[in-house]
Order: sequence, then C-alpha cells, then structure tokens
Amino acid sequence: MNAMRGFTLIEILVALVIVMVGLMGAAGLVARSVQQEVEAYQRLQALNLLQDMVGRLNANRLVAECYSAAANGIQLGSGASAPAACATGTAEQRARADADLQAWNAALLGAAQKNADDENMGAMTGARGCIEQLDAITRVYRISVAWQGLNETVAPADALACGKNQYGDEKQRRVVTATVRIGDLS
Repeated sequence: MNAMRGFTLIEILVALVIVMVGLMGAAGLVARSVQQEVEAYQRLQALNLLQDMVGRLNANRLVAECYSAAANGIQLGSGASAPAACATGTAEQRARADADLQAWNAALLGAAQKNADDENMGAMTGARGCIEQLDAITRVYRISVAWQGLNETVAPADALACGKNQYGDEKQRRVVTATVRIGDLS
C-alpha cells in the first residue's frame, strides 16, 4: 500500500495535462473558425455592394460616365473624397447618379448598420469602392469593392488598382470585381 501512495495523484496530473492540451487545440480551432466566418461575412457584404452598384449603373445607363467621372475613375468609401459633379445627361439623370454614388459611399462606410453609439459598423474593414471606365467607345466599366482581410492570402492582380497599397501588406487586400458593358439601346 505504501508503494502505491501518490500514484493516483500522478495519474490525475497526467490526465489534466492531456485534457489541457486537447482543450487548447479546441480553442485554437474555434478561434480559426470564427476568423473564417468573419472573412466569409465580409466577402458576402462586398458582393452585395458590388451587385448594388451594378444595378444602379444599369438603371441609369444613359449617363454611365457620371459613375466613373469618365476616364478618371471614382473611388468611394474609406479615405475617399466626394466625386466631381457630372455634366452629362439631364438634370434628373445627373441627380440620380449623384444620389446613387452618395448612397453607395454611405454603404461602403457601413451606414446600413449602426451600433448603440450610432457608429457605422455594417461594412467590411476599410471598404473602398471603385468604378473605372475601361473603354469609352464600347462603354465598358469595371466596378470593384476592396477591403482588408484578416489573414494573408495571395495578393490580387496588379491590374486591380482598387485599394492598392491601402491595407499594409497586399496579401491582406481583398477585391471583388464586375465588368459591365452598357449596350446601345437606341
């Protein structure tokens, strides 16, 4: 009986160490799962914002160049300034384009959801939206939404300038794009 004294205590300590290692692994798995869930949510938000602007551009296609400031391109969202006024089309079409750009800018800044302190929180981290005119003759536009991801992945292509060098390491920049061709319906 004396030889067995303390052996149960050692067994309990070994079992506790094994349980702690298992719990630490499970905690790491939960943390990684939450991080991936946030990344997926941000990607979904970006796709919704992208489709929103595609719809707005298609609905007001007669003054599509107002949405991109012609060949200059427009960047909205985090750190962006107000776009220049457009001189194309009727006053109603210009007003609609201005309202669309302001609404999209507010959505990029997260105005769709607010916290208890009335602060915007409904968008991705550092969200930026860009509208570029790729070809004036055939009326082709590229709409992009960029944001900062939580983890490093592969950097987006250099041709995608939206948000470039705005998030520290380029491997944290995420971009979704859509190319829109405005048909001549006349």
